[in-house]
Amino acid sequence: MFKALIAAALLSVTPQSDVPQLNENNIPEVIAAMTVEEKCALIIGGRAKDFNGIGFTNIGVEGAAGVINGIPRVGIPTVVLADGPAGLRISPTRKGETRTFYCTGYPIGSMLSSTWNLELVEQAGKSIGNEVLEYGVDILLAPGVNIHRNPLCGRNFEYYSEDPVLAGKMAAAVINGIESNGVGTSMKHFAVNNQEYNRLANNSILSERTLREIYLKNFEIAVKESQPWTIMTSYNFINGEHASESSRLLTDILRGEWGFEGAVMTDWSGGYDDAQIVRAGNEMIQPGSDSRFKKLLAAINDGSLSMADVDRAIERILKLVVKTPKFKGYVPSQTPDLEAHAKVCKTVADEGVVLLKNEKSTLPVSRDQEIALFGTTSYDFIAGGTGSGDVNRPYVVDLMTGLSNLGFKLEPEVDTFYKSYMADEAIRRKRINGNNKWYIDRERAIEVIPEELIEKAAETADAAMITIGRVFGEGKDRDYYHSYCLSDREQELIDLVSKAFHAKGKKLTVILNIGGFVEMVSWQDKADAILLCWQPGQEGGNTVASVLCGEVNPSGHLPATMSTEYRLEPTFENFPQAVADKPYNYSFYRHFTDRKLPLHTVKNIDYTNYEEGIYVGYRYFTTYAPKAVAYPFGYGLSYTTFDFKDMKVAAVEGGWNVIVTVQNTGKVAGKDVVQIYVKAPKGELDKPERELKAFAKTPVLAAGETAKVTMFVSKESLASFNEASNAWEIDNGTYTFVAAQDAMDDSIKVKVKVN
Repeated sequence: MFKALIAAALLSVTPQSDVPQLNENNIPEVIAAMTVEEKCALIIGGRAKDFNGIGFTNIGVEGAAGVINGIPRVGIPTVVLADGPAGLRISPTRKGETRTFYCTGYPIGSMLSSTWNLELVEQAGKSIGNEVLEYGVDILLAPGVNIHRNPLCGRNFEYYSEDPVLAGKMAAAVINGIESNGVGTSMKHFAVNNQEYNRLANNSILSERTLREIYLKNFEIAVKESQPWTIMTSYNFINGEHASESSRLLTDILRGEWGFEGAVMTDWSGGYDDAQIVRAGNEMIQPGSDSRFKKLLAAINDGSLSMADVDRAIERILKLVVKTPKFKGYVPSQTPDLEAHAKVCKTVADEGVVLLKNEKSTLPVSRDQEIALFGTTSYDFIAGGTGSGDVNRPYVVDLMTGLSNLGFKLEPEVDTFYKSYMADEAIRRKRINGNNKWYIDRERAIEVIPEELIEKAAETADAAMITIGRVFGEGKDRDYYHSYCLSDREQELIDLVSKAFHAKGKKLTVILNIGGFVEMVSWQDKADAILLCWQPGQEGGNTVASVLCGEVNPSGHLPATMSTEYRLEPTFENFPQAVADKPYNYSFYRHFTDRKLPLHTVKNIDYTNYEEGIYVGYRYFTTYAPKAVAYPFGYGLSYTTFDFKDMKVAAVEGGWNVIVTVQNTGKVAGKDVVQIYVKAPKGELDKPERELKAFAKTPVLAAGETAKVTMFVSKESLASFNEASNAWEIDNGTYTFVAAQDAMDDSIKVKVKVN
């Protein structure tokens, strides 16, 4: 078996005095001293004994995702890889240990990007990286940077945005924060991985312009602004070529055009042709197996994989290894400051909450008001998604607890009812779920409608709140009917509470504890306030309570467009979960269990046409369908108001400095986000109505206070990719720079001539 092969090939050989021992300056000598078997072992990851298609290991750190094999004979240590991105995912317990090894559960990627605050997100990255370091992990398999192409993608919660500029800059901030600890990251999934259905074999079919401007631009920005230690390739094909086997993608573009200096690894069990994987510029095949070790060794021996390609891969791996804490002899404390990190977690979540609606100043709510708290999720908050994006966190603060912590009084009969009901539901769910915490289909509490209590509570309580929850994750895309749409029970609960409380002149707030958008048009008018708190990590209840009472003024803005109807999405016809009488039942297993199935035969399952081209998200809606927008990209309310004025655009080397004066015109302190969009002149290529080019978050502004915000728009960012010339080109003419509060806003404009 694999362990036996590795042991026989290399691990049984002890260091020798005449054999070079790896250091930063002798990598060529070490490569020359290594055997072919040792080189294969370094390329092939250290497979776990209990591998089940996911990849866990007990080598180095229990619960880690995998390793780069150590080769003691030449001084190469075992390097540990572990999942992210909402915090470090390792086992909270270890054999022979009585203490625990919990990690901080941070807000999901979509919430991080909702902060629009790069400094704050980098701070979160620093805290995550500290736990990676102190728990003995070398490389975190994060962040996920793929585009929110369709709202039903099962892993959207891990990713940042529908816009490549916002996604790329957020990723760079996270990477810079994590790697400031001397540990590495693996940015993923490179590239065009925007659905989970049949993810191992789906063929993403798109134009070169679409690829370059939307699905590679995010990675390009992150590479140039952060230089992650590693990049993880995606499972899918791109225009008929496996992403992990594409030399054009991994060598010509990633390294040749962008200057990437790190190593590349496959996703777990990704790729088919191991020799081509290495030839293309993919150095590591994870998590490893005996069969893949044998295949790689055979390819070298029969000459189909050259030693030059192997040695190039080994060189990049060793350059990675010498940077790791493991190589440098760092002894992890195993005791990161989880209390301090929990505070960071809450601070970040505070700033990522998006206030979608606030009629007649429903929020904030005074703490002396009695709250009738409805919805099972209010008592069982969702910190994050499932799969590799999950975290073994020490606790999750639910909304009930968060409100109580801030001194809110909860309507006692409603509170007692839900606590009793949720205790029974916990027993039922444990029986159904068992110990399986990975998959998307994790059972949640069945929503309940306490009709008699609703009427009674409307008499005694001062206000009502309902939490709607959604959990999903890796391995399966969302179901339109049962995930995107509210259930009949949820609709009825909102309807009954709204009618009862409005009849008494009282207000209803709906809290969305979700990882991706839900349908809202059918019920939003029944709520006086709507608060999108995403999946805010372990401090979620405390964060939401802080916003509800006004201790925190919400300043989050949407990282994607919320449409009025799913059928109006530009990708509706080209995504697996189109509206149908029966949902699709395909998962990522379609070609995992039987790779003899014919590839690329079923539309949206085996292949997906990116017919919308560059018109993803707001690019489509602002250009072709503005009336189909419920809440635009970049949207977010506050408990105060802001005004943009005195926009100036000054030419500087490489582009323009855009300076905008922001004034708090309301009565309480708060922050806002300045978004700079650019409309291009009419040229040879069609262009969206506007595209985001820069953004910045203001500091806290007191009532009446002003601040000048400066952002840089590079001339390079104005270019479009011309397929005819196979080059980036900038049209001459007059560009319109717009300073806006969201993608539909036209607060202030300046014309700029570009020659």
